[in-house]
Amino acid sequence: MQKLPGFRDFLPDDCAVRNYIFARWREVARRYGFVEWEGPILEPTELYKKKSGSEIVDQLFNFTDKGEREVAMRPELTPTLARVVAAHEREFKKPLKWFSIGRFFRFEKQQRGRLREHFQLNCDIVGESSVAADAELVALVVDLLRDFALTEEDFVVRLSSRDVWLAFLANKIKAFNEPELRRFFEIVDKIDRQEETKTAELLQPFSTSIDEIRDWVKSTRDFLLNPKTDRSQFEGTTLGKIHELLHDHLGPRHIGPYLDVDFTVVRGLAYYTGIVFEVFDRKKKLRAIAGGGRYDNLIRQLSGGGVSMPALGFAMGDVVIGDLINEVPRARLQMHNETQKDLWIQIYAVIAKEERRPDALAQIQLLRDAGYRVDYPLRPEKVGKQFQTAEQLGATFAVVFGDEWPQLKVKKFSTRQETLIPHDQLLNHLPRPE
Repeated sequence: MQKLPGFRDFLPDDCAVRNYIFARWREVARRYGFVEWEGPILEPTELYKKKSGSEIVDQLFNFTDKGEREVAMRPELTPTLARVVAAHEREFKKPLKWFSIGRFFRFEKQQRGRLREHFQLNCDIVGESSVAADAELVALVVDLLRDFALTEEDFVVRLSSRDVWLAFLANKIKAFNEPELRRFFEIVDKIDRQEETKTAELLQPFSTSIDEIRDWVKSTRDFLLNPKTDRSQFEGTTLGKIHELLHDHLGPRHIGPYLDVDFTVVRGLAYYTGIVFEVFDRKKKLRAIAGGGRYDNLIRQLSGGGVSMPALGFAMGDVVIGDLINEVPRARLQMHNETQKDLWIQIYAVIAKEERRPDALAQIQLLRDAGYRVDYPLRPEKVGKQFQTAEQLGATFAVVFGDEWPQLKVKKFSTRQETLIPHDQLLNHLPRPE
């Protein structure tokens, strides 16, 4: 029987890669003061409809449970976060800096970088409206990727904003509603991939043109990337906040080479309320590596107005980051070296004489208690086959229990050096476990 389309089996090598990605995510998130939390995989379908509308149902693995409840396997974490924060926000000091690593499900067409199940890192800050919080998230996403041995040559963080586009449109047409705004964003999203004649026709109701949009995008980008720009006239506006973000908060961290301003990043802007960002590989081979922004209205929306708190966050999936690591030799080498440590053992106990098995088991327990990864043959085997198994398992040392007892023969595979030591001195002879 075959596995379901879009789902994965994780064999030992795959689990080692997954654990490597998770470990890096956890380490860097904690370095930034984030604490881990988790929500349920199953939620009421209504929770996702309340955030994204009824059309989200077509992308869900949803069903009626045995209690006659309409439920869905989670496609994302933000609605759950909003529900949890609305229920428990009084229990925690603000701002909340929370991260989660979990499994998510979407019934979508499979393609490179997108499966029907994946693991995802979510990092969110709740209860802080200042630009410093936006900067903290952008810096975090940069450091997360740098921890995988990726550099500014490999990825870029592109900043954008819904509010800036709203200001642009306000100068073109007197009034527009949310569906019209979504249509405009769809046009901008495809501006470099669609025939210009078709794009020009679609832009007519918005009283603008391709050239005007491109000129505006370029001039606004140049304005924001210039640290000497006088932003006093834009104080309190989103343009002013982006300039402050880039030069007051991120500039001192020296991560400018990783950043760009790109107002053609518009997907999902209907959901966000302020600065947004997406992370892309420089060679433009892959889907977005990560994405996020400020969603100040969501907690109020999902709590029915009961709780209102500013919030922002981003998500990074394991599929695309795995693809990018494999595309970059230095990142791939680092991952290989780290994952081999999970797959290899440190010590293999060679039982050359079966009457020494009880002594071997006692020493194996002592070694494991001390933190070493140790394996041994579960049934009698020829000594040559045991040494072969030890090398196949990547053992650093073989400890031989044979005629030498109460001494042990310790063989280091890298040098082929063999040493006889008293059995009660074994721990003193070995390097400390990693």
